[in-house]
This record gives sequence, C-alpha cells and structure tokens, in this order.
Amino acid sequence: MTASGQAQQGRVVQPQPSTKPPGTAMRGFGTTMRVDRWSLRPLAIALGLTAFIVYATISAVFLIPYFGFEYEAQGYHSPFFSIAIGEVILPAWLSPAILVLWMQVFFRATCYYFRGAYYKAFFADPPACAVGEPTIHRRYGMENRFPFILMNLHRIALYIVFIPLTVLWIDLLLALWHDGSLRLGIGVLLIAADAILVSLYTFSCHSFRHLVGGNLDCYSCTANTRRRHGLWQRVSAWNQYHGVWAWASLGSIVVVDLYVRALALDVINTSTPIIGGFL
Repeated sequence: MTASGQAQQGRVVQPQPSTKPPGTAMRGFGTTMRVDRWSLRPLAIALGLTAFIVYATISAVFLIPYFGFEYEAQGYHSPFFSIAIGEVILPAWLSPAILVLWMQVFFRATCYYFRGAYYKAFFADPPACAVGEPTIHRRYGMENRFPFILMNLHRIALYIVFIPLTVLWIDLLLALWHDGSLRLGIGVLLIAADAILVSLYTFSCHSFRHLVGGNLDCYSCTANTRRRHGLWQRVSAWNQYHGVWAWASLGSIVVVDLYVRALALDVINTSTPIIGGFL
C-alpha cells in the first residue's frame, strides 16, 4: 500500500530518509560504455578551480595582513578588495578582502553551472554523464541535507552579489577619472573588461533569468508581460554561454589583480602615457 493510502486509513506514516535514486548509469566508479576521453573535462575543471582557489586565497587573504603587499596603486583597485572600508572596521590580521570574497564565493559556489562542474570534478557525482559513481554515493541525500541544502539559497546569493558588482563599476569610473582628468590606460581597459565579464556572468545566471521572466502564466497578455518576455529571451541568449562567462570572469579577476600588484611593486613601468594618463 502506498504512503497516501496508509495516511487515508489513519495509519502513522514514518518519513523515509532521503536517498539518491539509482539512475541508469552502470554501477561502479568509472564504469561506462563511453569510448571518448570523458575524464579530461572533469580533470581540467578540477585543475582550473584548484588553481584559482589557491591563487585567490594567497592573494586576497594572506598577502595584505602577513606580507604587507598593497592592493591599490595609482587609483586602481584589485577586484578582491573593491569594498575599501575593510581596513577601518577589521582587525589588522584579517584581510579586508573578506568583505567581498564571501559574497562572490556564496554566489559562485551555489551557481547552477559551477555546481554541475565541481560536483563532477571534486565529488565524482557523477564523474561525467553516463559514468558510474563511487558506491559511497548511495548514502548521499542530494541537496536535502546540510551542507548541500544551502545550494537552494542561490537566488538570495544573486541579490547579494549585486553589491560587489555595483562597487566594481564604481571602481571603473574612479579609475577612468583620476587626479581630476580623464585617463584611458591599460589598467582602465582591464578593469572595464573585468566589469563586463562579471556582469555577463551575473546577468546570464539561471536565477536572474527566472527573476525577469518567471512567475508569469502569459507572456502576451499585456504590454508589461511582453516586455518581460523580450527581456527573458535576451537573458536566455546570454544564458547559453553562462559557463563561458563564468570562466572568463575568473580569468579577468586574476589578470586585474596581477596587474595592480605589479604596479604596486613597481614591476611595471608606468612612465609611458596611453591616452590622457598612464598605464
């Protein structure tokens, strides 16, 4: 008898623990009928994410409080330190980047694209499509248990990440207008590229797509719903390249951070003007 039938007869129905459905892939870790090199993609993702995590941790968390490396030079800010009030309100041993990092980590860690990427790369869940998983995953309760249940907060993370995104564009304007004059140099171009790529990643998000076009039963009923449908179509077009923007924006963050660090350490010679200013 089904649980609903038992409930109708007044019987107490004990909730069943969440377990992962068996699926249709062959059993056993790495077991598959695929003949392509399916392991290359999760391996590349694991290496790429690990490299970024290590770099971001060293650059954003340790270089300032423990080694005294500057994150600002000639009006340019590292994107890890966009919210510049950290030095005022935080103790000296804690990097001010923490004010930005937790928002970005919250958003990217719960991102639908990155979840699919690092679930495969780090947890082998699954290692790839139509590839067998480790037997330990039989006890996995999917995103119904802590900590993976936090993935359901991605829509809230989207609202929060608008804060550092806005500050990033403000940083671009401050870099563009420096010492009372217009400046167009390599630094401005790099920050502009970073702001555009991070914006494309944010606004191509699945949750943003739902925000602009969800909760509607009819797209053609009113002028407002037709406008929202047009916006939803545009966001859907961006969404097709969401993974591209995700990786490109990670790369642009690293490039801008390296550039600002090099300026601060006088590794780059800034004596050559570009347009209305210097590098």
